[in-house]
Parts: sequence; C-alpha cells; structure tokens
Amino acid sequence: MMNAPLIPANVVGMEHKSKPAAIPPMPDYNARVLAYIAGAAVIASGIVSGYFDRNLIWVVPVALLWPHFIFFVTRHLGWQRNQRVRQRILLIDAIVTGLLLAIIQFSLIPSLFLMLMLYFSCLIVGGVRIWLTGVAANLVGCVLGGLVLGFHVVIDTPLLVNAVAGIGTGIYICVTAYYTHQQARALVLAKSQIQFQREQSIALSHKLSKYLSPQVWQSIFTGERDVRLETQRKKLAVFFSDIRGFTELSEEMEPESLTELLNNYFTEMSQIALKYGGTIDKFVGDSIMIFFGDPTSRGAKEDTVACVSMAIDMRKHMKILRQKWKSQGIRTPLEIRMGISTGYCTVGNFGAENRMDYTIIGKEVNLASRLESLAEPSEILVSYETFSLIKDKIMCRDKGEITVKGFTRPVPIYEVIDFRRDIGPHRSFMEHECEGFAMYLDSEKISGVERDTILQALDRAMGRLRGGDE
Repeated sequence: MMNAPLIPANVVGMEHKSKPAAIPPMPDYNARVLAYIAGAAVIASGIVSGYFDRNLIWVVPVALLWPHFIFFVTRHLGWQRNQRVRQRILLIDAIVTGLLLAIIQFSLIPSLFLMLMLYFSCLIVGGVRIWLTGVAANLVGCVLGGLVLGFHVVIDTPLLVNAVAGIGTGIYICVTAYYTHQQARALVLAKSQIQFQREQSIALSHKLSKYLSPQVWQSIFTGERDVRLETQRKKLAVFFSDIRGFTELSEEMEPESLTELLNNYFTEMSQIALKYGGTIDKFVGDSIMIFFGDPTSRGAKEDTVACVSMAIDMRKHMKILRQKWKSQGIRTPLEIRMGISTGYCTVGNFGAENRMDYTIIGKEVNLASRLESLAEPSEILVSYETFSLIKDKIMCRDKGEITVKGFTRPVPIYEVIDFRRDIGPHRSFMEHECEGFAMYLDSEKISGVERDTILQALDRAMGRLRGGDE
C-alpha cells in the first residue's frame, strides 16, 4: 500500500572521535506491513460493526500477506536496493490503495486516512514527482475499482471504523517520523564529524605544504597533478645561490645561533622567490635551488625575466639582512652569489613509488650550479640563453666564456648589472653602505605615509651627523 522513506542507510552519526551507531531508515518491508495492517484493521472493524459485508473478510488475509509476498519476491530477485524497482512497487501500492477505497465504498474518513498514509510515503520517498505519480496511480486504482464495484461515496461512517483508521494512520506516521528524525539526527552528527575531519585535513594539509613548494602543493590538492612517477621535458629558468663566507661563520658561531640565522635567511629569500612565482626545489646547506616554468609557466621569456628579477631583489635585500646581522654582533660579512641558466630540463617526480621527490635534472641544472660557484660575492652570472631573453629589460656585462662538463663548446656567460630602468639619474633606488651606516632606498615601493616617516628619520640622522661635525 505504501513505502518507507528512502534515507541513506550507511550514514553513520559521529561526534568528534566518538562513533555512535547509525539508525537505519525504516525498511520498506516494515513500513509496508504496518500500512497494510492499518488497511486490514479498517476492513475488520467495518465487518465487526456491521458496516461492511462479511464477504469482504477475504480482504484481511490478502492485505496481511501482500507485504510478505512483495518482500520475498524482491529479495529473491535482488531488487531490495534498486531505487527504480522500489518506486514502481510504491506505485503498485497506490493502485492497490485505490482498489481498497472502492471496496470500502469510498467511505470519507477511512479513505482520507488511507490516502494520507499513501501520499505521505510518496513525498518522503521521491518528493513531488513521485507524489504526483502516486496520485495518478491511486486515481487509476479508484477508477478500476469503481468500474467493477460501482462508485458509491459514503459520508457517514461508524465511529469504530473512523477511530481504527485514524489510530492506524497515526501509528504509521509516528513510526515513520521517528525513523526519519533518527536519520536526520544521524545526518547532523555525521555532518559535524565531516566538518571536524575536514578541519583536521586542512590543518594537516597546511602542515604538509611546508615540505612542498606552494605551486606543487596546490597542483596536487586541486587534482591538476597526479602523485606518480612521471616526468616531462620543459624549458625552465634554473637558479642557484649560496652565501660566501658562511663556512668561516659556522666555525665562529654556536650551532643554535647559526641555525637561527640560516632559517631567517631562508625565510626572507623564500618570500622573495614566491613573490616572483618561483618553485623552490630544495635547501642544501646554505644553498638554494629554485626554478621557473613548472608547474605553472608564463612562457620562457617571462619566466626567465621573473627569475633574474628575483635574483636582483635578493641581492638588494641581502644588504638589509647584512646590516641586521651586523647589529646582532655578526662581524663576518656575508655575501650572496647566484647563477642562472635557461634551457630544457627534465622535471617531475623522481624516486620510488612510496617515496618521491619533485625536482629537475639536466645539463642546464649543472650549468646554473657551475655559474653560482664561479660568481663573485653579490654577483649574478647568467648563461647566454638567459641573457638573450632578458637583455631588453636588464643590463648585463659580457664575462667571457667558461668550460662546463656536459657542454661540447665553451659557454658564454654574463654578469647581471641591474634593470635598465634603474640605471642612470632617474633610477628608482639608491644605496650606500659603510662602517656604521647602511642605506637602501627604493622610491617606487614607498607609500605616502611611509615617505613622511622616512623624511623625519633622515632629518634626525642629518642633525646627528652635523652635530658630530661641530
């Protein structure tokens, strides 16, 4: 006659780390048995009160056996979890309900209660669509029953029949509502647990992101890149740098202080690298390896310009760090030296299935490393390929040729001077450094509020210097 609400049976209510058992939805079998018992009770009460013909007693056992018949047939055929079959059986129940209404001569109150159970089930099972289909199927059953038994609408029905119909419908709706409530509660608890696990996953992913370059981490977590052993050939700009004088400093400082200094240096340089879109490959000792062009690329020219721009910014920022370290009592002058090469490299995941490393290999990597080792303090050496891509924006000086393992011919190298826009009287920055004084000024990066503060600081400094001369 009617079906049970279709609410996922595998939803497990969980709250934080507890795992309460989930309440399954009211089974179709139980709901159908309960509904047909209510219908059989209406017929039986009508016969007892003399309202229905005693010949209708056959309807009672048929109504009681019908749900069991449907259950065994669907189980034998393996249709219990088939959504479409369950909805079609519900439509059969709607037709049967229409026939039952004709049998009870469309008695007003019992008919309304029986239709209430049917439509209630249709709405819960499939929403408005199934409800409309159920109404249509119910009307078909009513018409068929009326054609056979006649259309007789009885308004006055014995109190016993009305009471049995009302009680049966009330019990059915209450039991169904109880199961629905339990499922809704389980869903709320499951949602709470999912939110809790999501927050834990986000926190864990942010922790894991510290071990990967942000671009690589994002491409993995967005599904753009699979975590498997695969590589590809791409044109990249490769950057190497290390600190000149770090070995001597490591002999003078305690390991804890040295570690703090090195971490501070890596943090500052990493922020500059990320600002320009570089993929940080690794830190080795005091060296940094960065490349541009994967997993995201703006084209070989733009990637190379960004790489060299990053190197220039690092060189300028090193002056600030050097002055900061000097104020902390570190007397050894630390200078950064850098090498950049542009060319085709093999990039991707290298290693084993259970332990991978996202990195690059190729002769351009060796060339960049070699340029870094040849560079003087505060010098940026680049290959010819790099020079050819940046020469219209960045001034470089020819440094001759070098021999590098893996290259059959000598390799032309160039020294990066500065951006062409910053060379000459209209350059945006100026710098000066000597014993007791260090200044780095980039007027393009200073806001109006900061400009007034800087002018006041310079006025105080000039007053102090002039007072010293007097």
